[in-house]
Amino acid sequence: MDGLEDNPMLIRRAIDQIGQALVLVKCDGYAALASGGEVRLGGMRESEGDLPVVAYCPALPVQNLGSHEFCKEHRLKFAYMTGAMANGIASPQLVVAVARAGLLGSYGAAGQTIPVITESLDTIESNLQGQPFAVNLIHSPNEPAHEAAVVDLLIKREVRLIEASAYLGLTLDAVRYRVHGIHQNSAGDVVAPNQIIAKVSRVEVATKWFSPPPAAMLTRLVEQGHITTAQSVMARQIPMAQDLTAEADSGGHTDNRPAISLLPTMLALAARITREQKYPKPLRVGAAGGIATPASAAAAFAMGASFIVTGTVNQACVESGSCDAVRKMLCDAQQADVTMAPAADMFEMGVKLQVLKRGTMFAMRAGKLYELYRAYDSIDEIPAVERASIEKTIFRMPLTQVWAKTSEYFGQYDPAQIQKAASDPHHQMALVFRWYLGLSSLWANSGDSSRQLDYQVWCGPAMGAFNEWTQGSSLESPENRKVVTVAYNLMYGAAVAGRLHSLSNQGVDLGAEASVIPPYDLDQINLNARLSAEELS
Repeated sequence: MDGLEDNPMLIRRAIDQIGQALVLVKCDGYAALASGGEVRLGGMRESEGDLPVVAYCPALPVQNLGSHEFCKEHRLKFAYMTGAMANGIASPQLVVAVARAGLLGSYGAAGQTIPVITESLDTIESNLQGQPFAVNLIHSPNEPAHEAAVVDLLIKREVRLIEASAYLGLTLDAVRYRVHGIHQNSAGDVVAPNQIIAKVSRVEVATKWFSPPPAAMLTRLVEQGHITTAQSVMARQIPMAQDLTAEADSGGHTDNRPAISLLPTMLALAARITREQKYPKPLRVGAAGGIATPASAAAAFAMGASFIVTGTVNQACVESGSCDAVRKMLCDAQQADVTMAPAADMFEMGVKLQVLKRGTMFAMRAGKLYELYRAYDSIDEIPAVERASIEKTIFRMPLTQVWAKTSEYFGQYDPAQIQKAASDPHHQMALVFRWYLGLSSLWANSGDSSRQLDYQVWCGPAMGAFNEWTQGSSLESPENRKVVTVAYNLMYGAAVAGRLHSLSNQGVDLGAEASVIPPYDLDQINLNARLSAEELS
């Protein structure tokens, strides 16, 4: 083969029709797009008009990406999920829009009170009328009573799917949610109505989620009257989570793991535990972190991901619970404009999360508070100069006033924290410092302009990649970024990328221009998919 026919874009337009196979044949020394006829594999030419096949590209509908079982079990159109971003950034409006499009949305319940979560569930359920969605359950080691209350609410409301995140190990309440209502059907199969998609980045934590619930925890649940002895026996036959998201370098809580090594490791773990536990259904692994372009989505599916999960790019969408100012900041972000900062919910443990550093001083100021927490055992030990500095620049009020506000909040929300602080000055310091860390996210969501330098905006490098990809397109502007448009572009683009790679692996080089996958509007995506389906039928 000496080259392609004069216009590679003709071939590219055929590639865009993802539901239709295409054949390239050798004609006059060039690879040309075949039209009509039939393909025979092997054998000799039967007539002078026969042309040798240079490459064959099978159809790749978006529905074929990822796991069919994942889509079937969760009643989805595509193997695509929007992850939960806390404090309602993954808002009810975002979840509803995603679910109506046949995708899976996870509501960002972390950091919100029970009344707010209840109201959000009312909004979601009244708009979806039975369509699937998930709710985030975040590990709360410093506030176990709140985690228990969230599980109580989810069980009461019969929410059948949660996205468990930031867990360092299993908790009794997570197990209680999973095994609630477990029973055997008429065929004798164990049925667990409540399902979990666990988001993890470490093998040791993933192993716990893929294993059956711990026997000791099941015994405690029996003793507490949550399940029967018979149900505890059934629970030993199921994994804590049938689905697991391998979370690579992402916004928010992250271990900054590279997806290219994390995902294969988790896939191998899933295969091993499925075999060892003799589960009737294979465990599934999805990919998250860094997915913001067709290339990254295609790479995840090519490595074997059952589904993909997006996060930071959704925060920049109009349906998110963030504000316009934050959306503009995210649209201006580049891949290097992120950094790590102390996490409010695990401040004392030194856990960090990834945030935007461009346009905000949150990371530096939060880091300063953690340094003081490590250096001193109480607020009173902080040197006067240091204390005056943080009162002026970070808190904008005396620390005694901050403590009064903190006491009032925890008095209603979790009184045990106040009792602990009374006998532990170091814990009191942590609560005061967490006041700033907690509100900085709320300031960002509400768009408090007086606190813009303190905005805590969860963001991974994927945001920069998305911005680079969308330059010059309609998605470059914040007001045009709708969560379904973004999702469909990533999934459709991944299918196009898969077909391009298929031809490339057969030696067909279309050139740089014809290999670019730009963002499209929904009408164009639907047109390509619809034409393909009609031509195949």
